[in-house]
Amino acid sequence: MQKARENIRVQWFIVAVAVILFVIKMTAWYLTNSVAVLTDGLESIVNVLSGFIGLYSLYLSAKPKDENHPYGHGKVEFISAGIEGTLITLAGLYIIVEAIQSFIHPEPLQSLDLGIILIGISAVINFGFGYWAYQTGKKNDSLALQASGRHLQTDTYTTLGIIAGLILIRFTNILWLDGAVAIVFALMIIHMGFRILRAAVAGIMDETDEELLAELIAYLQQNRDPKWIDLHNLRITKYGPTLHVDAHLTLPWYLTVKEAHAELDNIEELITHKFGDRIEIFIHTDFCQEFSCCLCTIEDCEVRQHPFEKRIEWTVENVASDGKHRLSRSV
Repeated sequence: MQKARENIRVQWFIVAVAVILFVIKMTAWYLTNSVAVLTDGLESIVNVLSGFIGLYSLYLSAKPKDENHPYGHGKVEFISAGIEGTLITLAGLYIIVEAIQSFIHPEPLQSLDLGIILIGISAVINFGFGYWAYQTGKKNDSLALQASGRHLQTDTYTTLGIIAGLILIRFTNILWLDGAVAIVFALMIIHMGFRILRAAVAGIMDETDEELLAELIAYLQQNRDPKWIDLHNLRITKYGPTLHVDAHLTLPWYLTVKEAHAELDNIEELITHKFGDRIEIFIHTDFCQEFSCCLCTIEDCEVRQHPFEKRIEWTVENVASDGKHRLSRSV
């Protein structure tokens, strides 16, 4: 809950800053009549809308689990990021249409010096708050906050490019450069929108996070207990900041229910120590079978039916697969 409150507080700042920057940029557009500045201003409209959407999604994702949402409300962050990515992409497309018109029919620009100063101020503010939002979202595993941060930082880069274009126009008086600059940075905006949308769809579709899965498996391999004979069918699903882990763990068949439960407690405590309270774990226990003997490293097993032959190292490929590991020559 502390992380959730921090995320919401940061998002409130993002919304407030987005409104202020929108006013600054639209003022600069009114003064300069530059379609490149309008590009920045329209993106700020998206910032405002997506800021409120992100705030609502963070509020929902912070709600506790209930009967209708047994895994929590974290998935709403993916929807929020998806809406934000869509809005950014649409804004970029609209900017291209306006830029083409400006490129074909350029109009004289005004008050470029003042416009450059205003846009420059907005760039500094954007980058600072964008960096803060992204780092907070990364620390607290909030996709919505990370999307807001990336959006603000990208807005900063486009703003700097627009400033460079305005300075060039200021000293060359080549008016068609205004539309050309707008088109270039509209394409950058579309690219960022697509990336955010792609990440949101991946989360909604429960796409495997290969990097996270590899980190977890490598950690378990490093701290592996001999009684953990086999691990397979491992899955990680994201529900906002919460990670839901499913796995099948093979234990010696002769353990009592109490002893097997103690092993589950050990592996859950190990995982929680690494990833914190944001992770919830559901592990199904399997009992070892005759073919498991060839892979089992328990040295003092009194019921072993075959000698130990090879220890299988746990990897993403074999732990994520659905099925117990066995050697091809095992009986």
